[in-house]
Amino acid sequence: MTRTTFKVAAVHATPELLDAEASVEKACGLIAEAGRAGVDLAVFPEVFVPGFPYWINLYPPAKQFPMHAQYRAASIEVPGPLTDRLCEAAREAEVNVVIGVSERDGGTLFNTQVHIDETGTLLGKHRKLQPTYAERYVWGQGDASTLSVFDTRLGRVGGLICWEHTMNLARQALIVDGEQIHAASWPGLGSQHGMEASFDVQVEAMCRTHAMTGACFVVVAQNPLTQGMVDRIEADLGPQDGMSAGAGWSAILDPQGMIVAGPHTGAEETLLTAEVDLAEIDGAHALLDGRGHFSRSEILRLWVDREPKTPSAPAGPSPAADRPTGADR
Repeated sequence: MTRTTFKVAAVHATPELLDAEASVEKACGLIAEAGRAGVDLAVFPEVFVPGFPYWINLYPPAKQFPMHAQYRAASIEVPGPLTDRLCEAAREAEVNVVIGVSERDGGTLFNTQVHIDETGTLLGKHRKLQPTYAERYVWGQGDASTLSVFDTRLGRVGGLICWEHTMNLARQALIVDGEQIHAASWPGLGSQHGMEASFDVQVEAMCRTHAMTGACFVVVAQNPLTQGMVDRIEADLGPQDGMSAGAGWSAILDPQGMIVAGPHTGAEETLLTAEVDLAEIDGAHALLDGRGHFSRSEILRLWVDREPKTPSAPAGPSPAADRPTGADR
């Protein structure tokens, strides 16, 4: 039975960069801590396993190749042995978990959110639809077959990764699917030179917008960038002046777009928690329901292609033949 009142947490913590085993071990410890604190849903930052590849914005592309090779080696399969460990930690702690990983599938990597319920069941995953800017050196594009909202005992949980929140139609797809709790996974980029004043403001604006337009709770999880991570990058690629230690902005928002916990900023690691009540969503819907009376579906309709995009397809008519025309979308 779906509960209406429960505790959620934004995991404001730093992974062990380029070390999947150690990052998973740390995540399991944080999941156990969340369970002891009575947390029902814990949301981790973007690619917590094995950390965000911050060097992509700091060095010429050709110089980055050795780090990309290390990053590929540290990426994980979903499902796989390390996600099995995360599932077991969720089961033992009785905590629902959304955690970012760099997923290896054949020869391609994907920036992926993994969704696990409190029984340790891997509910599914969401692959980032559009890697941002230099992220395209590292990850392939996801498709809408993983643009998902999952049924849990807490309600319907979905999520997006970083600047996917600028993709208004992706957000609307989750809204139309009845999302009630939104996992917003981000890296900490507020200490990247040129973004110090803007990044956290952008994150807050986009997540407030989604909370209000989707009438859902939004859990924003970022990680700080530590000096150890900076040193690890510079040890392989040399000095840089594009990013320093710092950043990290995590918060929890209600369906009115108001911050109900945080924001928590900076290097101090914490589980930022808040009690949420799904009954607040019904009150928000009295004003605005983006999948109902405020959608104007007779003139504005969203079509989402859920077909997995693979290199080959079964013989037969092209899936495009069944697609609606522009007037029907």
